[in-house]
Amino acid sequence: MTLLEYRIFHTVIEQGSFARAAQVLHLTPSAISHAVSSMEEACGFALFVRGKGGVSLTRSGEALYPVIRQVLNADEALSQTVDELKGVQRGTVKIGAFNSVCMTWLPQIVTTYKRQYPGVEIEIYQGTYADVINWIRTGVVDLGFLSTKCTRELHVYPLYRDRMMCVVPKGLHTHTPGIITVEEMRPHTFVVQDDSTDADIQAFLAKYRLNVRASCRVVDDLSTIAMVESGFGICILPSLILTRAHGNVDAYPIEPMEYREFGIAVQNPQMMAPAVRQMAAHIEAFAAEKRAEDPQTNADFVAAPFF
Repeated sequence: MTLLEYRIFHTVIEQGSFARAAQVLHLTPSAISHAVSSMEEACGFALFVRGKGGVSLTRSGEALYPVIRQVLNADEALSQTVDELKGVQRGTVKIGAFNSVCMTWLPQIVTTYKRQYPGVEIEIYQGTYADVINWIRTGVVDLGFLSTKCTRELHVYPLYRDRMMCVVPKGLHTHTPGIITVEEMRPHTFVVQDDSTDADIQAFLAKYRLNVRASCRVVDDLSTIAMVESGFGICILPSLILTRAHGNVDAYPIEPMEYREFGIAVQNPQMMAPAVRQMAAHIEAFAAEKRAEDPQTNADFVAAPFF
C-alpha cells in the first residue's frame, strides 16, 4: 500500500463518501474507488461499508485507522523537518482542548503563534478529557491539553494550577465573607458533570468525602452555571472558566485552597514534528506568563523538564 492510498483512506473517512473525497483530493471518483479496492485486496478484507448515505468503516477498517493516521503524521513530520532544514516554516498543528482552555487560552495562543509562524495551519478540536486522550492516542491531534489527574498512559507536561471555585445562586451568603468552606458545602445539592469532563471535581469531592446529591448532570461548564443560576444547586468549577463564563451567580474561593493542575500531552515526544514542537514551546511560554499573573495559586509551581 502507498502513502497516496493512505491519504485517500483518511480523506474518505473525513468526508464520508468517495465523491466528496475525490473533490477534496482533485481525483476522479473512479480513482478513489480503485484505490480503496486495491487497499482492500491487499489487506484481504473489506475496509468500508458502502451505503446510499455514504460510507462507514468496518471493524477491520476501524482497527487500521489509528495506525494509518500515525503513518500520515510521521510523513508530515518528515516533510516539516525537511522544510525546516531548508529554512521554510510550514505544516499543520492539531490541538485538542477541553472547554475552559478553548475559551480562554487558545484564542491568544493561536493568534500569537500565527504572527510568528504564518505558514503553519492550526486545527482546534474541542472535547472532554476522554475525547482528548482518545484523539492523542489515535493521532487525530498532535498535542492536547489535559488535567494531570486523568492522563492514563500519556506523558503530561504540567503548565498551570487553576484554583477551584464554588459557584452558588446569587445572594447565598457564607459564614466568612469572600470564601466558602468545605463544611459549608456539605448540606447543598450539587450540579455535576460527566466523569470524563470533570475528573478534577470528582477527585475534589472524593478527597473531602462530600456525599453529592445531584439535581442534574450536564456536559459543559456554561450549562452547569445556568443550572446553578436557576436554583438547581451549587457547583465546583475551576476559576479559568469563570473569567469568560458569567451568570447571575456568585463564585467563592474554597478553603482550604484546592486547584486543578493541567498541562499538554503528546503520544510520542520524540516524534513531534517541528511545527508541533514549536507550538508546545509557545504554549509553555504563554503558561509561564499566566503563572506569573496568579502567584498565589502557582507560588510553589516548579516547571518540569520540557519534552
